[in-house]
Amino acid sequence: MKINGLNQEQLAKKMKVHSGVISDLKLGRIKKPSFELACKFADALGIKVDELR
Repeated sequence: MKINGLNQEQLAKKMKVHSGVISDLKLGRIKKPSFELACKFADALGIKVDELR
């Protein structure tokens, strides 16, 4: 998020998810995100899904 200059709300908007989802990801509450969520995350950050690993 820092590299792309996004805050939590902006990233959530790009991903089309609630900002609580971003919070849960950052805090480790979502241990195994779905492939769909991983794709949204990667797309919003402009990276490949493999780079998330």
